[in-house]
Parts: sequence; C-alpha cells; structure tokens
Amino acid sequence: MLLKREDNLMLMMEKKLQQIAKVLRKDSLEMTTSAGSGHPSSCLSCADLMSVLFFNEMKYDVKNSKNPDNDEFIMSKGHAAPILYSSLYRAGCIKDNLMKLRDLKSNLEGHPVPSSLDWIKVATGSLGQGLGVGVGMAIAAKLQKRKNKIFVLMGDSEVAEGSVFEAMELAQHYKLNNLVAIIDINRLGQRGETLLGHDISAYKKRYAGFGFEIFSIDGNSIKEILRVFKKARTSKKPVLILAKTLKGKEVSLLENKNGWHGKALKSEELEHVLEDLGEAKMPKVTIRKPIKKLYPFSKKKLKLKKYSSDVAIATRKVYGETLASLALANGNVLGIDAEVSNSTFSAELKKKTSKQFIEAFIAEQNMLSVSLGLSKKGFRVFASTFSAFLSRAHDQIRMASLSDANFVVCGSHSGVSIGEDGSSQMGLEDISLFRSLNNSQVFYPSDALSAQKLTVAASKLSGITYLRTSRPATFPLYSSSEKFNVGDFKILNKGNGDSPTKGDKVKFTIEGGEYGGLYSEAAITLGSKSTGRQDLNGSGKSLPAMESNEITVDFPLIKPNDPSGVVMVPNNGSVMVNWERDNTAGPGGNTNNKADYFTLRVIISSFYSDNSKDAVSKYFSGKPVFSVEYDNDRMFYVGQSHPLFYAYDFNEDGHFDVLFKDAFEDGVNGNEQYYDSPSDNVG
Repeated sequence: MLLKREDNLMLMMEKKLQQIAKVLRKDSLEMTTSAGSGHPSSCLSCADLMSVLFFNEMKYDVKNSKNPDNDEFIMSKGHAAPILYSSLYRAGCIKDNLMKLRDLKSNLEGHPVPSSLDWIKVATGSLGQGLGVGVGMAIAAKLQKRKNKIFVLMGDSEVAEGSVFEAMELAQHYKLNNLVAIIDINRLGQRGETLLGHDISAYKKRYAGFGFEIFSIDGNSIKEILRVFKKARTSKKPVLILAKTLKGKEVSLLENKNGWHGKALKSEELEHVLEDLGEAKMPKVTIRKPIKKLYPFSKKKLKLKKYSSDVAIATRKVYGETLASLALANGNVLGIDAEVSNSTFSAELKKKTSKQFIEAFIAEQNMLSVSLGLSKKGFRVFASTFSAFLSRAHDQIRMASLSDANFVVCGSHSGVSIGEDGSSQMGLEDISLFRSLNNSQVFYPSDALSAQKLTVAASKLSGITYLRTSRPATFPLYSSSEKFNVGDFKILNKGNGDSPTKGDKVKFTIEGGEYGGLYSEAAITLGSKSTGRQDLNGSGKSLPAMESNEITVDFPLIKPNDPSGVVMVPNNGSVMVNWERDNTAGPGGNTNNKADYFTLRVIISSFYSDNSKDAVSKYFSGKPVFSVEYDNDRMFYVGQSHPLFYAYDFNEDGHFDVLFKDAFEDGVNGNEQYYDSPSDNVG
C-alpha cells in the first residue's frame, strides 16, 4: 500500500514536471520569435532536463542569488539562454519580461552574462568553459565544507573542446563528488551532425578513463531523469550524465531536423507550432531552500618580509613570498598554478599552507576557468604560470572579464630577460592581452619593494589584475617609504619640465674652429651606464661649414628604428636624429655588458679644407668638443638613464680617434679612450 502511494506521488511529480517542461518550451519558442533570432531548437532538446533540475532536484533560495549554500547551475551551452531565463522566471527568481529577449534595453541577452542578471554567475557565450568553472565552484564548496552541488549542462558540440577534458581530469584528481556534468546529446550542431552523433557507447568509451561515474539516459524522459539524479546524490565520484535527446523535441517542424540551429520561427509558423504543442499552464511550484552553513574566513595580521637594499632578488620570488604572507593572513586567499610553482614561486604559499594551494597541472585554459569558479564563491585567487603561456588561455581570460571576475593572474619570466631560453618562452604579448580587457589593470614591478606592494594591492582590487614578474635577480630601486598607486608609474630620472607624453629639447653646442675631416657624433644612451657603446657607421659627407654653433633638437618619444627626420641648420649643415635599438657589446668589447636600450644619435657631418695633423691636434686641445644643455636635469625613461657623449675624428693614418665624454660623471674634462680602427668601436 505504501509502495503504491509512493508510485502515485512519483507519477504525479512526473506529470507536473512534464507540464513545466511544456511551459519552458512554449516560452523559448515565443521569446525567440519575438526577438526574431535565437536558438529555440537547442532549448527544446533540454527542456525536460531543465524542468527536473530547477523544479525538483536543485535547492536554492529564490530571493537570494548570492546565498553561498545554493546549488549552482551553469548553462555551458550558452546559446540555450532563453530556456534558462524561462526557468528562472517560472521559479520566481526574476521578473523580467521574457518577450524582451535580445532587446537592447533588456537584461535578457542572447547569451547569458552576470552583468545583466545576478542569477547568471558566469558568461558562457564561448563554448567549452562551463565545466572548468564548475570544477572551481565544486573545489570551493569542498574547501568551505558546504553541502551544495554544482550542475553543469553542456552541449554535445562543445565537448569537442579540449578544455572539457582538462576540466574532467582535474575533477577526478580532486574527487569532486559534488559535481554533476550533463551532456545534452541532441545529435545536431550548427551545420549538421556532431562528431559522435547519437553513438552513446562511443561517448561512454571516450569518458571511461576520467574517473567519473557515468550514467546514460533518455534525456527527454522525465522518469529516467528523476531516477538518475536520485542515484547521483549518493555517488562518491564526479557524475557524468549522457542524456540522449532530440533537437527541437515536441515540435514536429523542428524535431531531429537539420538546418534549424540558431533560427527563430516566423510568427505564422509559431502559431501552428503552439497548436501542436497543446495547452501549457504553469503549475504551482515550491523550490526547496538550501541547508545553511556558516563558513567564516580566518583573518590574521599581515606580516611582510623586509628586503635589503644591497641584495639582488627576482620579482617573481618576492611575489611568491608575499603571496604566502597574504594566505597566512587571510583564509580566502588561494594560489593556483600550472605545474611551474617552483619557477613562479607560488610554491612559497604551498610550503606555508598547502590547504590554500591548488595544482592545476599543465592546463592553462582550465586553470583560468577554475580560478573564475573559485572567485565566484568568495575566494581571492592568484593564478600563476609563465607569462608566455597565458596566450593560450586568452579566451578563458576574456570570458572571465565578461563574468565580472575578481582574481589575480601572475605571469612570470616576462619579457626578453629570459634570454637563452629562447623566443618561445618570452612573454611579450601578455601586456596587450590583459590591457584589452574590461575592468583590468596591469602591474609590472621593477624591484623587490614594488613587487611586494603591488602584490598586496592586487589582493584588494576588483576586476582582473595582471602582475608581471621577471626571472633575473635585480637590486632594489626604492625605499620602504615609497608609495605605489594604481594607475601611476614611476620615473626614475626626471627634471622639472619632463613629461612622458612630450618631447624634451636638448641644445648641442659645437666649439672650436674649422678642423679637418671631422666626423662627430653625440650619442645619448637611455639604458645602463656600462653599455654606452655605439655603432660607428663611417665618415661624414662633404658639407659646407656651419656658421651657427647652436643646434636645438626636439627629442621624440621613444620610437625604435623610427627616424624623426633631418633638422636643417644654417649653410646646409645637417643633424640626423634617429632612435635606434643597440645590442652591441659594452666598452672594451665586453659582451657581458650587452643590453637592450635606445640611443639617440645626433650626427653632425662637416668637411673642411684644412686636413693637417696640426688641425687634429688642435681639435683635441682639451676643451669640450660637445657640450649639452638640458632644459631639465635628466632624460625621461623608465630604467637607469645615463647619457654618454662621443666625438670621433680621423687621425693621420686614416683611422679613428675617439674622445669619450661622460657628461654627468666626469663633466667637461672627460676620459680619453683610443681605438685603432673603426671596427674596434663597433663591439
């Protein structure tokens, strides 16, 4: 008798959920027709699954989308957004006008985004990322010891994405039995049959090695869906439900027919379809609330390491040590790394508190999706890997920004300083990648103190923050009192009138009379002091003598290999102004002093009739050949700025003599260095 009663109750539940599924189908059809676009056939195939999930299986507080104990649902097949909106509306979560789908003034976008609706946790317009986010949410629930479950509905087309397999591997590794993945296998994609069609046995074989408990069902049977979810509740493994469905289910015009993907019905077609569908009235529903679980994050006083001004240390190491300090001070700080934590130094966090460290292995795409899921559950996430490898996760990062994500990404080994590892390891595109994102900021610390302070600052910011660190050890540049404000930059060498957006004016004054065979070059090097070696291109052209002894040159903003043109001076003398990148050896041919820096070369070429030895001797009479008058004390450049000056002259053997002058260190007296031939000066 009791069994019969239970059977009756189950039968009543089935009929109720079937009716709700019909309502969801009707809503989806009307919404897309009203909009004139959308994906109704993709909604129809999963209507029965959505009915059971939202109105029987899931527990959530309809009045509070941010309740941390809510069961979470991710519509990974984001183009099926209409049926998600319909489910939320019919459950009482939202009150938006469904017939305003895709309307410019509506919250109901064609693909779901959190900025429109609080109930949408992540953007899923780009396929194959929902499961990774679900893995992050499931890990978060485990860490917080919550009882809620994470449900992810995927399409059969999107599971061709490699990111899905990455997510499944990590779900198995962390034994996420609170994760339920569902594949809506409706056979048809955008242009025809999907990779495996309706071959459910092929799906089973494909996923058998991922450590999931796998169930296969008729995804359009309410009875089978109810039964499988009951089994999934007690699973000790992550669950994968292979739901065989029909695209366009319950609508004869669309059902299991190709060519209808992304096409809304016309008004006259909708009229006939609704007649076939039959009466669809929403029954009264009661949504079960979740079990409340309090989980306060632990907080302690932040203790930061002090760094000596005379000890070189890599910014990547400072990042790792600071991250460890942040994690010890706050229980909501998590580190996640793509199996290079000993290089990014996020391993420092793992050493201090392993419970706050997640190993994502060599799967950068999934690492970013997981980071998004963790951040959505209240954790402050620091995701670390080599900066060069972040480009492969560009789409995940882009979608995270559209999901209103709040987490930090650290790209180590940035720029060309990685050197001998080769160009494939150099993170060069990473800055532009992150700066193109909405609500993002990029930090590029230059020393220990800036790395420490910017890592702390990053932990407090909203949006996606990118922290760029370097491999080589460098000496500190700043004192502990230095402040680093978001949006600012530091100018290491600056005069009163310097501006990073305007050119500086420099006056070159030539002293002395008419001396023979003069080839003179003034070089201002923006780089390190030890690398002031310039390439010598040969003698100058024959030009009339210059009558004026003062030449004013407008410095352009740094533009490597971009000639700024010729500045004409009286009597047709010329001053060539050109920015060039120089990788030659330092003074004395010391290849250890190689550096990548910019040089402004001002070449004054003139020729005189008197080419005697006396003239040459007179030329090196001790007084300055070039003097420089700055409007400001030093040139602007982010890095060590050290102007160097050279004057070249032919000796009697036709070789070059070089007068070396250091304007800031040695003043006008200078140091004389001589080279036997032009080649000696090339490095």
